[in-house]
Amino acid sequence: MTEPTRPPLVLIFAVTATALMSNSLITAITPDIIDDFGLADGQVGILVASASVAGIVVAPLIGFLADRHGRRRVLLPCLVVYGVFSVLGGLAPTFELLLTARVLQGLGSAGLINLSVVLIADNFDGEERARLIGVNSAVLTASLAVYPTLGGLLADQWDWRVAFAPYAATLVVAGFAWRYLVDTAPRVEAPYVDQLRAAIAEARRPIIGATMVLALVTFVLIFGVFLAAMAIHLENEFGLGPSARGMIYAVPAVVSTLTALSLGRLRRLVGPPTLVPLGVALFGVAFLAIGLTGSLAVLIVAVAVYGVGEGISIPTLQDVAAGRSAPSLRGAIVAIWTGFARTGQVVGPLLAGVAIDELGTAETFVIAAIGALGVAALVAITRPYRSMALA
Repeated sequence: MTEPTRPPLVLIFAVTATALMSNSLITAITPDIIDDFGLADGQVGILVASASVAGIVVAPLIGFLADRHGRRRVLLPCLVVYGVFSVLGGLAPTFELLLTARVLQGLGSAGLINLSVVLIADNFDGEERARLIGVNSAVLTASLAVYPTLGGLLADQWDWRVAFAPYAATLVVAGFAWRYLVDTAPRVEAPYVDQLRAAIAEARRPIIGATMVLALVTFVLIFGVFLAAMAIHLENEFGLGPSARGMIYAVPAVVSTLTALSLGRLRRLVGPPTLVPLGVALFGVAFLAIGLTGSLAVLIVAVAVYGVGEGISIPTLQDVAAGRSAPSLRGAIVAIWTGFARTGQVVGPLLAGVAIDELGTAETFVIAAIGALGVAALVAITRPYRSMALA
């Protein structure tokens, strides 16, 4: 009997890399977009959140469909929808149409990152699975280093609309997925109601539920505080333009990439019960320094510390969620996990937008720091999170 064909790792990593363009490609140029449409700084929250809002509902649905119909049949249309509406966003003549395009863009991108993790978990086990999820997360964070800089350079050289052109690469990835992706996971054939009940029961297990709650918190901090507030903070407090802002965003991305590549080794040394609260605590330390410092050098060190926290947190939570879920329900569980993350991506920027308008960016970072340190302390002493040692 012929062995199932594993999907090429380069294809899995390419799906992750294109998915990360959704917000990171425009992160450094959000002030330019807001200014071009004559809007207040707080509107940056709506701009960032618009590409994530659909994922709250769509990401879990995509996971269910992938379990029933196969990863390939679901992944291909997601890539096409994402690519088409991402490019159209750069042509939008009004802010309202830009938001509409980004919401539709989010329909396509909603399932990409979770399907990448599912494909890895379908085909690899144990320490190798953790290592490859770490590499996938490194691809994710490396993309975060490249895209803000690329977007800023394109905006500086031409216009912020030109920065939307790289989204077309998603359609190229769709072509390679059509050609090379082969499904290897068993498909669910039970009635939809039974599949839903089984997935809910699986998600309610303490170890799985813990990772979902932490995904929500982590992505509130990443998208609300760092991605939404940082560009405004760098412009208002340090007078930095798009290219310089993009380079600042590249610092934590590079550090996070190196950290994620070491995930397998870190997991052996200390395990998830230590890694998870450590990652969140590093967010708190970094945000406190960013909010209180007036030195650009200190800020750069702080964003590097933030990068370590990001490189630890995301892949560890993904590894536990994917590794501890039943194979027949893995697509649904990882997708529900992503739904929680998407909720954080939406709620975080909206909360940050309000905080920026009412308090200012520095105060927003300090408040977020206090919250992150409190969550880290809670995680360290709460039993469901300590049970990650069994993952």
